[in-house]
Amino acid sequence: MPLVECVPNFSEGQRPEIIRQIRDAIAAVPQVTILDVSSDTSHNRTVVTFVAPVATAADAAFAGIRAAQTLIDLQTHHGAHPRIGATDVVPFVPLEGASMQDCVGLARTLGERVGRELSIPVYLYERAATRPDRENLADVRRGEYEGLRDLIRTDPKRAPDFGPREMHPTAGAVAIGARPFLVAFNVYLGPASNLAIAKQVAKAVRGSSGGLRYVKALGLEVDGQAQVSMNLVDTDQTPLHRAFEAVRTEAQALGVTPTWSELVGLIPERVLLDAGVRHIQLRGFTPEQLLEHQIRSSGSAEPSLSAFTAAVASPAPTPGGGSVAAHVGALAAALAQMVAGLTVGRPKFAQADAEMRGVLEQSSALAATLSGLVARDADSYAAVSAAYKMPKVPEAAAAARREAITEALLGAARVPLETAQACLRVAQLAATAAISGNPNAVSDAGVAALLAEAACRGAAYNVRINVAGLGDPARGRELAEEAERLVGATTHAASMATEEVERHL
Repeated sequence: MPLVECVPNFSEGQRPEIIRQIRDAIAAVPQVTILDVSSDTSHNRTVVTFVAPVATAADAAFAGIRAAQTLIDLQTHHGAHPRIGATDVVPFVPLEGASMQDCVGLARTLGERVGRELSIPVYLYERAATRPDRENLADVRRGEYEGLRDLIRTDPKRAPDFGPREMHPTAGAVAIGARPFLVAFNVYLGPASNLAIAKQVAKAVRGSSGGLRYVKALGLEVDGQAQVSMNLVDTDQTPLHRAFEAVRTEAQALGVTPTWSELVGLIPERVLLDAGVRHIQLRGFTPEQLLEHQIRSSGSAEPSLSAFTAAVASPAPTPGGGSVAAHVGALAAALAQMVAGLTVGRPKFAQADAEMRGVLEQSSALAATLSGLVARDADSYAAVSAAYKMPKVPEAAAAARREAITEALLGAARVPLETAQACLRVAQLAATAAISGNPNAVSDAGVAALLAEAACRGAAYNVRINVAGLGDPARGRELAEEAERLVGATTHAASMATEEVERHL
């Protein structure tokens, strides 16, 4: 089945509820897989990356454009990134089994539909362009929304390819195109006082000014820092490391050293590998030298989510509720880790940086612990099952069987108790993330807390049912009581997180 990637950019990066509605509109189209949603509050922009078959990709993109039309008003929009519309750009990228010509066809089909049904002017760019002067997105977007608003009516060169020759009152215009894989890569040059240097560096490295042919670059101020914002439109011709080295060389010539860099959205694995290989001057490297590559090739990697779900749904007793509780707890920890990752290193959250780095490290460790408890819970049940199969006669064997059952049940209670303990800590970290973390991700922190609470309660059920199976339940009373205490403490932590979510909504 031919697949394409689509990476629509929307002029909204500050209101999570709007971003979520646009994302959900795209995801509702059959056979669409959302790979990434990246928002930047300073740019006031969100990049959604999805994959879909050629047959449904244009429908999914249209759904996102239509949602943005009703939810975003360009007349009140402000952000650091250039834009011409509520949906600013919609590029199609060929993937498995698809060709560039497929993507050109998608761009033109979508453009005609958007112009006709939504009355939004459409400009075709890159490989889908109908004119040479529109191949470069920067040329299409010159003047931005405010400048194009007048020129679209008066300048024949700015007439759209589809739709009315007048900006939509709230949605503006949209550029739709087809291109190779693009990597959005930003390099920071210290405080905003270096903005003039960032602009000089951007001019020096971008192709249109005589720099690197396949690089588009701007100098911007973002979160109080000077940023060289780049689009690498062909990483085969201009690799990531070459773009970074060019920025560093130009910046150092002006007395400034890059402080850090970031990716926006997704990047092919090979691009980062090539950069790493080049940086350490690694000779003769092949992907076969990667541990993860060999694990994937051998088929011994951890089972996929769908495989785990199928295993739970099967008539076999394992994996059961205890394993599911641990798995849900691991997901909660991963969400807390995500919120922390969206907070650390950002100047506007500097006061919470140390605290959120702690959340990042602890939630990562807890996710690993809980993932391990998924298998351990199933193993503990196997020990109980084996004990029940021991011989019942003679009496000495029966006594040994009873003691083995008791020890196995106690062991089977201790494992979910560990899950409950880990889930309490996850809920506490989620509450910290909700209160001190990036407010754009507060709902994710709330989901993490709710999942941790559910996982803790589910783990406690497994503690109690194993204790109830003991011949003498008194031997496991402390375990059951501790499980109940953990549930109460986890519920309290989760309520702190959800109260913070409600305060933001």
